[in-house]
Amino acid sequence: MMRLQRVGRKNDPSYRIVVTDKRTGPKSNKHVAILGSYNPKMDHIQLDVDAAKDWLSKGVQPSDTVHNILVGQKVIDAKKVNPLPKKSPIVDEEALAREAEEKAAAEEAAKAEAEAAEATEAESTEETTEEASSEEEKAEEAAEETPADEAETEEKKDEA
Repeated sequence: MMRLQRVGRKNDPSYRIVVTDKRTGPKSNKHVAILGSYNPKMDHIQLDVDAAKDWLSKGVQPSDTVHNILVGQKVIDAKKVNPLPKKSPIVDEEALAREAEEKAAAEEAAKAEAEAAEATEAESTEETTEEASSEEEKAEEAAEETPADEAETEEKKDEA
């Protein structure tokens, strides 16, 4: 397996890119070959490209981080791999912020639509209530006018 072996001091990491048996620990110094070094603080990569291609052709599997280093150095032609465990994927904070804003805007729009629908429903209920009450008032007025009208028509009949 092609992996990184840490050789740096405390709080100053630097790594060797080594070919080792998968079953041996990274600190055992029982590696088959040293292919280069990697300093993440200075982003410096020193790699023997020919030896790396040779080991890859023999079937050596690189670790995720070494795979990304090899892709960056154009030793292999592939996409970079997410080296983090599946439990904690890489989080794009900007994308999350945009999604949260879009979700909030959609919720506000839905709220506004619901309020508008309730307002129109309330207005239509008030109108129907007003129409019903105005119809009742007209019916009462008509009922009140009818006896008076009948009395007037009776008086006219008596006079004739």
